[in-house]
Amino acid sequence: MSNSIELLKKMISIPSFSREEERCADLIEQYIAENGYSVSRLKNNVWTIAGGFDGSKPTLLLNSHIDTVKPVAGWTLDPFQPTEKEGKVYGLGSNDAGASVVALLHTFFLLSKENQPYNLIFAATADEEISGKNGVELLLKELPKIDFAIVGEPTEMNLAVAEKGLMVLDCTVRGKAGHAARDEGENAIYKAFQDIEWFRNYRFKNVSEFLGEVKMTVTQINAGTQHNVVPDKCTFVVDVRSNELYSNEEILEEIKKQVNCAIEPRSTRLGSSATPLNHPIVVKAKELGKEVFGSPTLSDQALMPFPSVKIGPGKSSRSHTADEFIELNEIEEGISIYYQLLNKTPL
Repeated sequence: MSNSIELLKKMISIPSFSREEERCADLIEQYIAENGYSVSRLKNNVWTIAGGFDGSKPTLLLNSHIDTVKPVAGWTLDPFQPTEKEGKVYGLGSNDAGASVVALLHTFFLLSKENQPYNLIFAATADEEISGKNGVELLLKELPKIDFAIVGEPTEMNLAVAEKGLMVLDCTVRGKAGHAARDEGENAIYKAFQDIEWFRNYRFKNVSEFLGEVKMTVTQINAGTQHNVVPDKCTFVVDVRSNELYSNEEILEEIKKQVNCAIEPRSTRLGSSATPLNHPIVVKAKELGKEVFGSPTLSDQALMPFPSVKIGPGKSSRSHTADEFIELNEIEEGISIYYQLLNKTPL
């Protein structure tokens, strides 16, 4: 426990914004090596494979991320100075997701000392906060085939068995410019209203048990050059959160059938995920009294083409907030529950 806390404090003291995780990756790499394990590195991703790898066994990945967002306004403490008081450690990334990193790593140490019915890999990865391509997506190309993953994110050690995907759409409507004082031109804003209203009201038929409906939200709009010119172009952005019953490609195809605007998806790679409730890890979690739920927020699960669950110490509501903190007993509980959940559990 004390080793976990000390490692977390060192992580907090190193700024580790997305794409700038090198020094934190150095720390994790050195720490794993000091504990007697062979360690590998690709860019700012660090991983270790437990000894006795057996190709006939399934492989379990323990994964969490070392990058953080930048500190928001409102911090009353130094976000890079770990502050321990009243049973809590304050600092940027303490909750999201430093606590998961240290808890999963020390669980890896414990699990690897015993014979398990699976091969075991721990990976601390980069770029999660920006869904970048140099994080877990890059690393998976280097790893052996993964059969199941535990993704460390703050869930109060409850089990997210499903997670919504994300697709961002850039939409463009064309009109014709004219003088606003005269009855001329074709107002692109007015034309866009119809499609915006469709996005607001349309409901996809398939509703997920854990994730609910596909959710579409218009979040940005831009048009016009000055007050007396009828705008000939209107652009708007739509945030689409998919459930596991549709691929992003299927959703995009349906949208294009229904609206008149030109649509350009920024990416379709961040899909939704879901793990069957009869999976042994899910069954074990329920036996331990853990809540099973669907998560509306995105994580590296979206980039994993194999079953996974999201579970970790801390609360999601603390993430990306001023004076972020983790309670010390949450890390202790996290290691204990991870161990109980995974020790000798078949995949």
